[in-house]
Amino acid sequence: MSSATHFRYELLRTLRNRVFYGVTLALPLLLFLGVASGQRHATFNGTSFPLYFMTAMAVYGSMFAVVGPGARIARDMARGWTRQLRITPLRARTDLTAKVVSAYLLAVPTLVLLYLAGALLGVRLSASQWLELTGLIMVGLVPFVVIGFVLGYLMPVDALTPALGGIVVLFSLFGGVYGFELAKSGPLFDVMKALPSYWLVQAGKTVVTGTGGWPAEAWIVIAAWTAILLPAAALAYRRNSARA
Repeated sequence: MSSATHFRYELLRTLRNRVFYGVTLALPLLLFLGVASGQRHATFNGTSFPLYFMTAMAVYGSMFAVVGPGARIARDMARGWTRQLRITPLRARTDLTAKVVSAYLLAVPTLVLLYLAGALLGVRLSASQWLELTGLIMVGLVPFVVIGFVLGYLMPVDALTPALGGIVVLFSLFGGVYGFELAKSGPLFDVMKALPSYWLVQAGKTVVTGTGGWPAEAWIVIAAWTAILLPAAALAYRRNSARA
């Protein structure tokens, strides 16, 4: 199997997953339209509510999209497909890269649909601001891609789907995805700011204020989570390879 064929295979089988369309596309879009339609002129956290909630729902859907490779990894191992791949000339790096690329490609439709819905409800950004918002979200999703890989190699397939869903919901809750913040000061707020999901949701406000991107704290949080999770993913992969 060539690398190009494998990339195409990964993308096509993900697109055939009906759960993907419901959780990453339909649900965030319907929530945004249902909630933001009645609050077009409201403000939240120093910015317009439609912009804030559009960003939040885009983050919600894209987080589900990028943890998806974890579920595919677990299914492949359970069916013996991973073992079959390891005895072919296909390099492990190519397989992992294909899963990461397909995850990001599936996040793009979520962002586009939410951007279109946001524009319909009055969100007005320049071309450079739309690009900056997209760039921040894509960078902030890196830790969630790695989380999917870690759990995919460590957990059985039957337990993985609810585990991934629960993790995304928890990150969403503490990150402010659902249109409210659990705290605005104190220890709980410090915990919230230590999560990548919090800064993902703040990306819309960051773009509008024209501060030139996230503050240093946000970049440190994203980098720290990635730096901690990458070795964990490598260890989980090596342990799985040793058992195969």
